Amino acid sequence: MGLTFLAVHAHPDDEASSTGGLFRRLADEGVRTVLVTCTNGECGDALDGAKPDADHHDGDQVAKIRAVELDRAVEVLGISRLVRLGYRDSGMMGWPQNDDPDSFWATPIEDAATKLAEVLREERPQVIMTYNAYGFYGHPDHIQAHRVTLAAIALLDYEPTLYFNAVPDSVMATWRERWAEEDRLRREADLAAGREPEPEFEPANEDGDEINMGTPDDQIDVAVDVRAVADAKFDALAAHASQIGDSFWMKMGRERFREEMRFEWFVRAANPLGLSGLADDVFVGYR
Repeated sequence: MGLTFLAVHAHPDDEASSTGGLFRRLADEGVRTVLVTCTNGECGDALDGAKPDADHHDGDQVAKIRAVELDRAVEVLGISRLVRLGYRDSGMMGWPQNDDPDSFWATPIEDAATKLAEVLREERPQVIMTYNAYGFYGHPDHIQAHRVTLAAIALLDYEPTLYFNAVPDSVMATWRERWAEEDRLRREADLAAGREPEPEFEPANEDGDEINMGTPDDQIDVAVDVRAVADAKFDALAAHASQIGDSFWMKMGRERFREEMRFEWFVRAANPLGLSGLADDVFVGYR
């Protein structure tokens, strides 16, 4: 049986940011790659930058745009199969969209897990990736993806290796500095234009406690060198222009991106092979 990798992501564009390089590299190595996207991304920005609380924001139209963008990114990354679970985007924690009965956050875990388990049984991936218990940065849909993935795996007749995406503390520290500078410049521009600056984003769990998005460097289990496919990752991110056209990734430019985004990191959450030590391949032990 050949190797299969499956990632469970919350929204269109998540696949490119944390696993874009891994997807492209595995595809180039002949591994079957499967992407499960849980929501349609209705709470993303409209083409004019309007947020979901704007009167003219049309979530269904945003979802249509993001569907096209996701198809483009999937092609760039050479993903073998895309599965859309089709739930509505839940928005950030505390938003009214959390309570929409069609939202991913409001969906009973067992219902979504049953749908996901069907895909897992069809594909039987040796390696699965999703987010940690607080969804990396506290987004309800990321938290739900974590819960649903674990529940779906529990329905299987075998145990795959499960990874959570991660960023080492040492790297996160440099990213925070860049984000802080970008926030400062954005606030200055808003004030100069007479606009009310957007509140600074503070990652938090569902209880409102602050989250450290970084992972201690010595707890990283796999660091995948994706520099050789960094251009594909950059292009996949660029495909999601409606959401991240002005992101810090795009502002780097292609050359700087190759150097600064050279690795993607993961920690093992389920380790049926009993692996230890830092690896450079999520399929360590399988090949």
